[in-house]
Amino acid sequence: MTQNLPGLDPALAERFAAIVGARYAVRAESDVEPYVHEPRGLFTGATSLVLRPANVEEVSAIMKLATETGTPIVPQGGNTGLVGGQVPDRSGGQIVLSLSRLNRIREIDPVSNTVIAEAGVVLDVLHKAADEVDRLYPLSLASQGSCQIGGNLSSNAGGTGVVAYGNARELCLGVEVVLPTGEVLDDLRKLKKDNTGYDLKNLFVGAEGTLGVITAAVLKLYPKPKGREVAWVGLASPEAALALFDRAQDLAGSALTAFELIGHLPMEFAMRHIPDARPPLEGDWPWQVLMEISSGRSAEDARTLIEDVLSAGFEAEQVGDAAIAASVAHANEFWRLREMLPETQKVEGASIKHDISVPIASIPAFIAQGAIAVASVCPEARVVCFGHMGDGNLHYNVSQPVGMAADAFLALYRDMNKAVHDVVRSMNGSISAEHGIGQLKRDELIATAPPIAIDLMRRVRSAFDPAGIMNPGKTI
Repeated sequence: MTQNLPGLDPALAERFAAIVGARYAVRAESDVEPYVHEPRGLFTGATSLVLRPANVEEVSAIMKLATETGTPIVPQGGNTGLVGGQVPDRSGGQIVLSLSRLNRIREIDPVSNTVIAEAGVVLDVLHKAADEVDRLYPLSLASQGSCQIGGNLSSNAGGTGVVAYGNARELCLGVEVVLPTGEVLDDLRKLKKDNTGYDLKNLFVGAEGTLGVITAAVLKLYPKPKGREVAWVGLASPEAALALFDRAQDLAGSALTAFELIGHLPMEFAMRHIPDARPPLEGDWPWQVLMEISSGRSAEDARTLIEDVLSAGFEAEQVGDAAIAASVAHANEFWRLREMLPETQKVEGASIKHDISVPIASIPAFIAQGAIAVASVCPEARVVCFGHMGDGNLHYNVSQPVGMAADAFLALYRDMNKAVHDVVRSMNGSISAEHGIGQLKRDELIATAPPIAIDLMRRVRSAFDPAGIMNPGKTI
């Protein structure tokens, strides 16, 4: 059944649909459904039209018509975002612009170590394409089987490899963007050095679709490591983990490609809910670390480096126990445990999640003070702490107390956010490390960021989108 929502004029909908053709103008209610929900179920929107353009020219025509008619556009990639930035509002008057058909890899240049990928290329597909030319695209996310490059850039995605390679912004050399007016900015240059004026690409990377529509990008590739070793480490405290991280940086340098901190409770959930999961270590460690070292020289070099780091950690009594993966399959098993942590938390009931970052040296203090803040709001709440210690980003999640009703716990959402985020701000941290602002954190950003920062962001947004059609209600 085709929807007739009051917010979008049927005649106007026909004009938009004609740009992509009837087949790629999604209108049936059942077909539209997947585009109006986000993974956590926090935001549900409505639309009577999803457009699936095939190329830049069609995106340009859509945006030109949208500006002329004042029609709001919500760009969407793989719909894996966790802050509601890709979901339309409930008015029915916003059109969802899906980039999934712009899915070509236009060029791979292993000499320049670059790839030009369209916005709808799935991250896993890009990984495989790079692998075929003996290169690595290092952005690694749990959602990489469905998330798309355009969304990765629009949210400035992070993931597990940021400690060595940086986040999506650091991996991007140039972009092709369709502006709200329909004009196309072609900045697909493969230059690592370019000081010719403002760095315009970085306005669009991380803008969450509020300034324009990224349709393609030039991304950095790297030589594939010749050796990779993964270890699981048991420790007594976050302080011990921080000391081990410092030691790993000293001994391994840029070869340290992941350093993930995992608390006791998320590991308990993992053992309880992941089928056939086996504990990597004997004993009940309060804190654990997943560490990866990759060598550009040889497998032997990677092995030597990780053994040196662990030996020094044992000698300094920072490491309580450790296991080095015995094979590629064993290493993948370690990583599977880490990647499944968010899913296992879902089974334990309602949760209030925080995607925060603080200076790396402040992580132990944040964990200690965060626990006090959580207890002040809900004494029996369960802290589920894990994340990318190597770049200061923790997923500091709070699960409902055993026996407490989910609705009653979620009623504490604002109070819990405030308590945790107050600790973050006291340490000059960020309330959004890698997931973006979207709808979820917009009001808090506006209320707590320096007024001049909000004013400048609004000026930039108004300059690019004077008609106010780009992803309304998101970010600021």
